[in-house]
Amino acid sequence: MKIAITGKGGVGKTTLAGTLARIFAADGFAVLAIDADPDMNLASAIGIKNPPAPLTEHRKLIEERAGTGTGGIFKLNPKVDDIARRFGVTEHGVSMLTMGTIDKGGSGCMCPASSLLRALLRHVLLREQNIVILDMEAGIEHLGRGTAAGVDLMIVVVEPGARSIETAARIRKLSKKIGIGRLAAVINRASERNIGAISANLDRLGISVIGAIPYDDNLIQADINEQAPFDVGGDAVPAIKRIKDAILSST
Repeated sequence: MKIAITGKGGVGKTTLAGTLARIFAADGFAVLAIDADPDMNLASAIGIKNPPAPLTEHRKLIEERAGTGTGGIFKLNPKVDDIARRFGVTEHGVSMLTMGTIDKGGSGCMCPASSLLRALLRHVLLREQNIVILDMEAGIEHLGRGTAAGVDLMIVVVEPGARSIETAARIRKLSKKIGIGRLAAVINRASERNIGAISANLDRLGISVIGAIPYDDNLIQADINEQAPFDVGGDAVPAIKRIKDAILSST
């Protein structure tokens, strides 16, 4: 199963991605987690003490596989099937890759590094047999039609507030354009007072809610102490376990 997690910046998508990865691994699943967010915080959310270097920092790899881009020439389909094994790390039963950021130097960049990352995403989402959890940057513009075809479920994380709902609406519109078959929502920092209204707004957008994560001081302490939420406990972890069960029961 391939799960992509997105949403407005700061809504808690990395917390959800990292904790889901740990929960799936604890239940005996083989898990590959990919940090595709420029903030690159997924390792700490999983509890990985020695995170992998971003792939964009492996200049020699990029040149060998995708070319140098000299004269605007580089490979569109570089070899990527060994990258997870060679450049990832595994801790707590979770294998992880960090994509890294690309200095675009202007919009619409297409360069050797970008070519390598796009090819890797296609390979992982279309051919990887394990559970794949992709922590995405805000928005989903970097998913093309071919890549999106490999996503079994896209989860948009929302929190109380109009801007978060507006982001969900934009993601819903774009997800249809690129062919993502299933989109669902998780409400973060939810309370009994606001969960009904948020669910109603999402329902009007055609986005089903598969779970809610309550506000939990343990998550703040985990962040301060650089600990994984899964290791700290609290109310959020059982809620995310129920979200994992909802994901599996709907497949």
